[in-house]
Amino acid sequence: MKNILFICSANKDRSKTAEDYFSNLFAENNYESAGTNKKTCNNLGTNYLRLKQLDAADKIYVMENKHLKIIKEVFGSTWHNKITVLDIKDIYKYGSNELIEILQKRIQL
Repeated sequence: MKNILFICSANKDRSKTAEDYFSNLFAENNYESAGTNKKTCNNLGTNYLRLKQLDAADKIYVMENKHLKIIKEVFGSTWHNKITVLDIKDIYKYGSNELIEILQKRIQL
């Protein structure tokens, strides 16, 4: 079983879609998602990224380079070798077909 972590800014649309979509398809793995913007996550009641999530993850997918940069600034570069940047802009709503198609193409589990 692999621990897969998806990260975006608010843990509302992109990373949450990825977590839910892959959880339904590949139940043999454990999926989590989180956001890098603490204030927004607190306001929305979504998951703000925690150190223990980074430690537990076998693979980390971030939606944009800015998320990788924030992880390095806040938590350090220990997880750099586990991180893949997906280059998915913050223009998609939760569960949108277009977002799911992009996730299918860019993520190989």
